[in-house]
This record gives sequence, structure tokens and C-alpha cells, in this order.
Amino acid sequence: MTSPATPERESLASVLGGRNGAIDASLPPLAFVLGWLFTGNSIAWGSVAAIATAVVVGVFRLVRGDKARAVVVSLAAVIVAALIALHTGRAQDFFLIQLLSNVASALLWAASVVVRWPLLGVVVGLLLGQKTKWRKDPALLRAYSWASLTWSCQYLLRVAVYLPLWWAGQLVALGVTRTVLTWPLQALTIAVSGWVLYRLLPDDHPGLRLKPAEKPAEEK
Repeated sequence: MTSPATPERESLASVLGGRNGAIDASLPPLAFVLGWLFTGNSIAWGSVAAIATAVVVGVFRLVRGDKARAVVVSLAAVIVAALIALHTGRAQDFFLIQLLSNVASALLWAASVVVRWPLLGVVVGLLLGQKTKWRKDPALLRAYSWASLTWSCQYLLRVAVYLPLWWAGQLVALGVTRTVLTWPLQALTIAVSGWVLYRLLPDDHPGLRLKPAEKPAEEK
């Protein structure tokens, strides 16, 4: 007799996606740096370049079918970042929100594991329509917990790179690392967290999908 085939597992990357959004998010900061460089270190013109780029990206995202709320939030974040830099008179403060958001994200992802509500499970559960049912699967809960820690490490790495550059006022280096540590790092994090997750699951586990409930044996 042949053993039953191992159920095909759904990859984490196919569920999360996010490549387009990560690339889009890196364009306004890059535009800010270029605008600042080409106008004699003008924060005002850098801000104009960043906001204009954010508007163009927003229109493109709406045409692509993205939700209007997400587009508005992204545009608002660029505007606030520009206003902060204009208020302080320090170009590197355009990246202050990004720095603080990564600090908050690192703490939030780590805390979610401590309270046994790993954020990776929450996100994937919502995307797959499972809501919180995945928490009833001990193996999946444990795997999501360890995989979520890799996401916390992603944000910690960004903070470790951004903080000294921001402190030293290295705007060009901030722009470059902001681009490098967006989509490439996110793709690596998805790949590593997916590997960790499946490494910790039993071989017969279906993966991101919950195990189907066993039907009671029929009475003879």
C-alpha cells in the first residue's frame, strides 16, 4: 500500500505578498534625498519632490486597485515626515518617523510573542479567513511565535542601521539604506520566517491551513 501523500503546503510569500507596496514606499524618501541634493541642500524642495512622488505613486496604486485608505495613509506619512524636517530644519528628520515606527514595530512583534498572540499568525489568519482559529493548533501557535521573532529582528536591524546615520545627519546614506532595507530585507524576512515556521511544524501538518476536523467513524 502506498502512504498518503503529504498535503501541499502554501508558501508564506504567496500569502503575504507585499513586494509592490514595499517598493512604492521607498520612492518618496529617495525623491526627498535627490531633491535635497540637486537643489543645494534645500529641505523645502526635497519635501516638494517627496510629496509629488507620493502623489504619483498614490494615483498609480489606486489605478492598480489598492485601497484608497492605504493610499491616503501612505501620503499622509510622507507629508508629516516633510513637515517634521521643515520644522526642525534638519533634513535627516524626514526619516524620524521611519526610525520611530521601526522601534515600535520591533517591540510590538516581540511583545506579541510574549502574550502568545504572535502577529504573524494574526496577519496570516486574517488573510486566510481563519481569524483566530489557528491559536487552537499548538504546533501552529508555536511555529508562528518563533517565526514572528524573525520579523522583530528585521525591525531591530533597521533601527541599528538608521539610528547612527540619523544621529550623524548622513542623509544620503539614510536614503540608500532606506531603499536597501525595504523590499530586499522584507523579502529575506518572509523567506526566513517561512523556513522557520515550516521547520517547526510536524511533517504531516498542512502548514498555514488548519488541520481539518476528523469525522467520527460511521456506526456499522
